[in-house]
Amino acid sequence: MSVGSYHKQSASSGLITLQASAVDIKRFADFARLVPKAMAAAQRRAINKTLRWLRTHMAREVGRQERIAIAAVRQRLKAFPVAGNGQGRLWFGINPIEASRAGRARQGRSGVTVAGRRYEGAFFKRVYGDKADIWIRTASKHFDASDYPDSQVSGAGGARSGWVSENGSRFPLAKAKITLDNVRPHFETWTNRAHQRLLEVMEQELNYELHKYLGRTGNG
Repeated sequence: MSVGSYHKQSASSGLITLQASAVDIKRFADFARLVPKAMAAAQRRAINKTLRWLRTHMAREVGRQERIAIAAVRQRLKAFPVAGNGQGRLWFGINPIEASRAGRARQGRSGVTVAGRRYEGAFFKRVYGDKADIWIRTASKHFDASDYPDSQVSGAGGARSGWVSENGSRFPLAKAKITLDNVRPHFETWTNRAHQRLLEVMEQELNYELHKYLGRTGNG
C-alpha cells in the first residue's frame, strides 16, 4: 500500500492506522545510504561546537578562580578543529601567566597592585618588548620567589625565563607571574562535562541532518 497513515470511523468507534507510505520508505532508504556522510558531518560540527563551548566555560571558571581577566585566560586556550582522525583538541597553556595580564596594573609609591594582588617593591615598566610588565629587582628586600614563579637565574649570566638583566647584569630583575597549578585538578571534571555536552550536541546535529535531507527531498 502506497498510502501512509489513515483512519476509519464507524458509528461506534474510530480507528487510526499508522504506517509509512512507499514514498516515505524510499526517503528513509535513500537517507540510510547517506548515513556515513551525514554522520561524519554531524560529528565534525558537534565536536567543533563543543570545543568552542568548552573554551568559553573554562576561561570563565579559571578567570574567576585565579582572579585573572577572562580575555587573558582565553589567550591560553587554543582549539584545534576536527582533523582526519575525527578528533578535536583544546590546548591549555598552564605555565605561569604574567601578572600584568590579570587586570589593570596600578603603580603606587610602594609597589604595584593588579586584580587584588599587591607586589611590594615592584614597578610597572616596559623593560623589553613593546609592553610593560611588573618587575622587581631580585636584591630587593620585598622579593619573594613565590610571587615570581618560573624565574631562575642563569648560571651563564644571561637572561633566562622570567629574568632579564638591566645595566649589564648589575641589577637582575624578576617578572611577576601567577601560577596556574591550581587548575590541574579540574581537567577530569572539564573532560566529563565536555563529553556529556558533545553527546547532546551530536544528537542535535544528527536531527538536523535528517530534517535537512527529508525537507530537501520533500521540496524537490
